[in-house]
Amino acid sequence: MTATRFRQPSMGPKIPSFPPREFATVDEVLAGGAPGHSLDDSVTERGIALPGERAEHPGKVYIVGGGPGAVDLLTLRAVRALGEADVVLLDHLAPQKYGEYAPNALIVDVGKVPGKHAVPQSRIQQLMIDYALSGKTVVRLKGGDPYVYGRGAEELDACIAAGLEAEVIPGITSAIAVPGRAGIPVTLRRVSSIFTVVSGHSGLSENDLAAVEATLRASGTVVLLMGVRTLPDTVASLLSRGIEGEVPLATIENGFSENERVTVTTLENAKTDCAQVKSPAITVIGEVVYYARDDQNRFVSEVHERLRERSTS
Repeated sequence: MTATRFRQPSMGPKIPSFPPREFATVDEVLAGGAPGHSLDDSVTERGIALPGERAEHPGKVYIVGGGPGAVDLLTLRAVRALGEADVVLLDHLAPQKYGEYAPNALIVDVGKVPGKHAVPQSRIQQLMIDYALSGKTVVRLKGGDPYVYGRGAEELDACIAAGLEAEVIPGITSAIAVPGRAGIPVTLRRVSSIFTVVSGHSGLSENDLAAVEATLRASGTVVLLMGVRTLPDTVASLLSRGIEGEVPLATIENGFSENERVTVTTLENAKTDCAQVKSPAITVIGEVVYYARDDQNRFVSEVHERLRERSTS
């Protein structure tokens, strides 16, 4: 199968744009050291406040999934929590425009960008706890769902250990929504009844590879998150394990954005065809990739007719 690349049409309805909003960095917030210490002049001039002293009545923490990237896929409960927030700790994959739903909140960018200095998870959790203990309502805003490679369970544990009230608000996971945006279902009747989601951030372990291999041999679907950098190694490992090179593979870059791009190829050609793919991107492997549609809503492969007959019979 020859590689196919296409961009999805822009989505509607359009959400009205908000005026620019200035965010604080975690380094600015912590410039004065421990909670209660003074800030340097540059931070003070911007009106950025550290957590205060412990309050008689602690605030609440919301651990919120921001969904796959489109503003109108943020849940109503998430919007409500943002409206109550005094502080929003914002991830890199949570679109920064979401912060505009928290008009009275301090927005702190604690995002972890691949290849750049990352804010330690322990620092994020301590900041979240310190603000809540000082009586603030805190929203920890993430991309996708907080329990799908989002470390949401760790953050909930930290809040409970600190004696805080906390609530997890699910988000639409990109593992399902982004392939769906390209017309690719992760399951399809009589074609794929199972799917496996795996992180490629640090490369696939032997256990990961065994699970992926088992899924593909069972005619299932594999969804690879955060796996752009390690994709050549993943592909080589699967081929070395005897997975057929003709198995279809798709990457979806910048899902639910104006820069979204879909590349459809095969396992054996992925190293070449996906060489220019950039993060963030999601990779889908399995027969369901044949259901991908181009920007004119046309199937990119004639194989879909055979799959359709099988799934509807």
